[in-house]
Amino acid sequence: MPMQSSHRDSRIKKRSSNACQRCRRQKIKCSGSQPCDTCSKRKLTCNFDDRDQKVLVTRGYIEDLHRKISSLERAEEGVFSPQSVEHDVNRPNEGDIIATAEDAEWNQNIDGATNLTNPLSTGPSMFMAAPSGRTFYLGTSSNWSFARKILSMTHEHLYNSALPTSDLLFDSSAYDLTWDGMRTTVDSNIPTAPPLDFSIYLINAVKFHAGQLFHLFDEQTFMEGLYAFYDNPKEHMATCGLWYIHYLLILAFGKAFVVQRNQANRPPGCDLFIKALQLLPDTTHLSRDPIIATEILCCIALYLQSLDFRNPAHNFIGQAMRIALAQGMHTDMPVEHLGDPLVQRCRKIWWTVYILDRQMTCLMGLPHSIRDDQLHHQLPSFPGNPQRAIALSLQIKMCQIMEETNSTVYGPDGRLNRRFLVKTKSALANTASLANELQSSYDLRLDEAAVSGVSRLSAHLHLLYHQCMVLATRPVLFCFLKLRFQSPDNTIESLNSSANVCKLLQVCIDSARQMLNILTVLQGQNLLDSFLPFDLDSTFISAVVLVAAPATHCSLLDDASPWLHKSYTILDEMILRGNIIAGFRKAELEQLANMLTQLFSSQPAVANEPVQQTGIVSRLPSPILPDHGQNTFGVPELPDLNDVLTTAEIMAVAESIDTGDVDWIAQAVTENHIW
Repeated sequence: MPMQSSHRDSRIKKRSSNACQRCRRQKIKCSGSQPCDTCSKRKLTCNFDDRDQKVLVTRGYIEDLHRKISSLERAEEGVFSPQSVEHDVNRPNEGDIIATAEDAEWNQNIDGATNLTNPLSTGPSMFMAAPSGRTFYLGTSSNWSFARKILSMTHEHLYNSALPTSDLLFDSSAYDLTWDGMRTTVDSNIPTAPPLDFSIYLINAVKFHAGQLFHLFDEQTFMEGLYAFYDNPKEHMATCGLWYIHYLLILAFGKAFVVQRNQANRPPGCDLFIKALQLLPDTTHLSRDPIIATEILCCIALYLQSLDFRNPAHNFIGQAMRIALAQGMHTDMPVEHLGDPLVQRCRKIWWTVYILDRQMTCLMGLPHSIRDDQLHHQLPSFPGNPQRAIALSLQIKMCQIMEETNSTVYGPDGRLNRRFLVKTKSALANTASLANELQSSYDLRLDEAAVSGVSRLSAHLHLLYHQCMVLATRPVLFCFLKLRFQSPDNTIESLNSSANVCKLLQVCIDSARQMLNILTVLQGQNLLDSFLPFDLDSTFISAVVLVAAPATHCSLLDDASPWLHKSYTILDEMILRGNIIAGFRKAELEQLANMLTQLFSSQPAVANEPVQQTGIVSRLPSPILPDHGQNTFGVPELPDLNDVLTTAEIMAVAESIDTGDVDWIAQAVTENHIW
């Protein structure tokens, strides 16, 4: 018996202390190698759960971990001092860790992937005071706050002082609506209605500029009300209810699209918009007619967003969301009980509310209020125009990606599950997965734009696509711009040697370039939108990325001057058409470019030299930029229109994020205290 037992024991192979996820799930023996033998034979992806990895450490290492935790807890209480940490636990002393070389290498890769956090949402929340004394929160994923954080960081590094705010643009300060919001100051005069043919002209302008993207009014019922109103204005005014308010809002949009000339610092149609706000009833009354009420609230929110009244716009779209939810527009509304016209109208309203809410919330850098798994996803039908349904579907998907990026890449403290890079990978992969559908249904063909023209709707969808790319990758740009300011040259050499990080930056830079290319083509065809905020947002955030990118020293964009010139040209066009906000954005770009030039050239920095403005024109010296001519079709010549990352290349970048050499990032970040 002892001999048999010994013989049997000799055949028992030593069990691996670690098994991959697939072998563990199937309860089969795993070799423990990476990849394991079973996955290699089946040519399957082999993943290990780092939580099951057994590592032997010394008591001293554990004590260092406790000291690190205590320091971080004190930091949350406002008493943290960098000197209080004797040495960093991410860089333990030699001999502190006892493990095999293979285990050490594996753990190093995992640490590099999990310890990197998003500097735009890590640490204390950022606030900035306007000259009026009002304090504004700089949201994590906001385009506005991203640019403002880079501008502030650069100014503080160059001048060792806080960024002056006297000449900066803050929410709701670009335009004067000439109404204090009090009902006691309401003007009782009713604006004179324009002739019927001019009203129809303005309505058609709204349909062209905004109607392809959003449902702002139901054409059949709205036009019936229009003709009834012009047949007998006084009688119809007494019985039309909310229709007249809706009418004023649509005319306000139409004038903004058509007239494009300000009265002082008031946009065209502003008087109509203010009168609509003054006539708007209380929420208790709005809820009695939820269909037209949500359309009205969407109009108000979009108009305010266009004037850079972001906080009020976000509040109005939130109100529209609540009314739509209470009406059940997010459900599978039964056609047999409600009728197809009403159901189709409600679906159009719901997805407009959804898209505007997602975009405004993300641009504010705030948490989202409703989950997608709580919604029914039936789309409205567009008889005779199936492309509209595809466009709406793409808008919804990209807004969902923006929401996912906002809640994960920019998650609480920047480290949702401490997997920032993995979340970046997911956001990139999800965005790139839409490329084929976007190209097949709404291909831009920028290289043929001079002959065939560009669809305004196609351009908007492609701009939204690239905004998703930039949103996911710009935290890395911010991170390494900060490293550039704080780190020694050897860290910069390390940055250049990191292929994965440079690939992430390349995706960000490439999308920024593509947005400016698209906008330049739109400008050449007189299709640039100078009122709605989307073209301005795309121009500004692209320019900020391309101005800051060379300062990271990653050698992906050596000269931002041609791209800065493109952005100035686009912004100048918007300024010429009366967009006051574009003037402030240009001034911020000039200030940022000027400071970065001083930082990385032999020019001495002049302490506390803020941007001086006369109205909206900056006096700062602009960089000397080349003069790009235009071809015979009026479209500026665009370099490298087809020299862009393919979908396969972007997917490859995403796939490599958590498998490449990112381990040096955690060390560089920790050594330089950049969060």
